Amino acid sequence: MSKATSKQRKPSKKLAEMRAEYDLASMDGGVRGKYYQAYRAGHTVKIQREDGTTVVQHFELKDGVVLLEPDVREYFPDSASVNAALRCLIPLMSKKRKTKVKA
Repeated sequence: MSKATSKQRKPSKKLAEMRAEYDLASMDGGVRGKYYQAYRAGHTVKIQREDGTTVVQHFELKDGVVLLEPDVREYFPDSASVNAALRCLIPLMSKKRKTKVKA
């Protein structure tokens, strides 16, 4: 999803309290979606326990899984609500229209 451009905002209280040497205007910005493909491929989480043991868990998004953005998740918190909304849209779509899948 693209972010809407907005007017210059006032610095937050936390930002106003930052030291002068942290000049955020001169810093390079982050790259949106930099780790997207790697995340979709799967990732491993290592949890260090207090007793010194390590638990390793591997997470992978299965075929057919759709990752919702946080703002969309506020309106559609579960699969049933997403499916109901999409079923309402299906009749409105042209039957000849084919969607391209982003890789």
